[in-house]
Amino acid sequence: MTSPQKRIYAARLAGTRVFDPIGDMVGTVRDVVVLPQVHGAARVVGFVVEVPGKRRVFLPATRVTAIDAGQVIMSGLLNMRRFEKRSGEMLAIGDLLERRVTLLDGSGEAVVEDVGLEQNRHRDWELTKLHLRRRKGGSFSRLVSRGESLTVPWRSVAGLFGTQAEQSAALLLASYQDLKPADLGEIIQELNPKRRIELAAELSDERLADVLEELPEDTRVEVVTGLDARRAADVLDAMDPDDAADLVQELPEPVAQELLDLMEPEEAEDVRRLLAYDEYTAGGMMTTEPLIVAPETPVAHCLAMISREELPAALASTVHVCRSPLETPTGKLLGIVHFQHLLRERPDRPVGEILDPDRHTVEGAAPLSAVTREMATYNLVSIPVVDDDGRLLGAVTVDDVLDHVLPDDWREQDEPVPTTTGQIDLSEIARGIGRSDGEG
Repeated sequence: MTSPQKRIYAARLAGTRVFDPIGDMVGTVRDVVVLPQVHGAARVVGFVVEVPGKRRVFLPATRVTAIDAGQVIMSGLLNMRRFEKRSGEMLAIGDLLERRVTLLDGSGEAVVEDVGLEQNRHRDWELTKLHLRRRKGGSFSRLVSRGESLTVPWRSVAGLFGTQAEQSAALLLASYQDLKPADLGEIIQELNPKRRIELAAELSDERLADVLEELPEDTRVEVVTGLDARRAADVLDAMDPDDAADLVQELPEPVAQELLDLMEPEEAEDVRRLLAYDEYTAGGMMTTEPLIVAPETPVAHCLAMISREELPAALASTVHVCRSPLETPTGKLLGIVHFQHLLRERPDRPVGEILDPDRHTVEGAAPLSAVTREMATYNLVSIPVVDDDGRLLGAVTVDDVLDHVLPDDWREQDEPVPTTTGQIDLSEIARGIGRSDGEG
């Protein structure tokens, strides 16, 4: 580092862009890695940097040449291996903020709101100051919002690195509020079991449902069984039926039955219907909530349906036209209309007049290999699932297929599955999938 610099605060540093020596942005600072010392201040050993693709990597402090004017300048190249804390290391934001400490002057307890970092005479960064919020009578609330604010040397408190209460899950969650479910799921996997449950308890039912769908089997079972049964049932209600069925199937039988009994009757019925199928069949993979309309429905209404923000892209790609009733299992499936076709038609035209002439369906008992081959052969994003009488039971989407053909631990792998073009070719998967569902 070129010259001593003024004090910086970790929470304010979060979000700062990192640039290489020629001015190209390489990522964004998300946390500061500190190593407590037996004697002396905690030393900054590096920074957690989020690079494109939401991967979090480690930037050694020795590679940082300047922190100035809202930017961090680094030298050399970043190691793209996913960041993992080493023994003894702590995260300034992830571990220390909202930690309860005791002031050594006898004035009581306080909560850490930020940590100040400064360079010593050797130009190494150290944790030197703490910005605190002192307790103002009574007990601490989850997030202390009142009381005296003060900045003190780190030596003025006890419990900063000891066995004091852990960081508030609410504050930790606030620092990750803008993350997509898959990225938040990756962070949850890196927490210890106790912290996972604490963080899960702070998430809304809908947010936790989205995150659970991104977690590996053992982790989501751990989270769900760690929640109160009523709360766990509410989260299952908020999940897509096919994902809820997959999760229920992974739970111990007594737990699964208890949660099904606590779920909303309609939601539980959808899950039970899916549990009747083998996991690696169209019925076991399908969602029971595809977009369904009557043949007289105008194109404009269909476009309004697929434009809903909460609707997954794969489901929004296709409108299923059926006779009443318009819920699965429905009356007979008349056909489908793809969203691109809807865009080309006049708004008042009934969808029954523009059905796709190429009709592709599978039965609920169809094995995974048959579903994959059908979708790959005809470049389908989703495919309807029907019974022997042609009634619509649900739809299998491409994301459902990928969840079943990728390795069980694909979410935990540092690198994407290698392919020739960087994209997954379903036709290649279809040719090699026979062994996964019992075929030769």
